[in-house]
Amino acid sequence: MKAQGDPCARCGHNIDPTLDARHPMSFTLDHIVPVSKRPDLLLDPANARSMHRRCNSARGNRMGPQPLKTTRRW
Repeated sequence: MKAQGDPCARCGHNIDPTLDARHPMSFTLDHIVPVSKRPDLLLDPANARSMHRRCNSARGNRMGPQPLKTTRRW
C-alpha cells in the first residue's frame, strides 16, 4: 500500500514515503475494523488503508473512519 502513494485516509494529505517510521507524519497501515475487535481481518487487504502515524494514533481502535474535526495543515 505504501508504494501506491495513497493520501492519508483521515486527513487527506499526502504521505511522504521517505520519512523515518518514527516521524509523526510517516506512513502507517490502518485497519478500518481494528484488529483488536476482529483479529481475523488482520491480513484482509479490504480492511487496510494508508494513514499518517499521527492520524492513526489519534484514531485509536475505534471503528470506521474518524475524520478530523479541524482543517489543520501540517
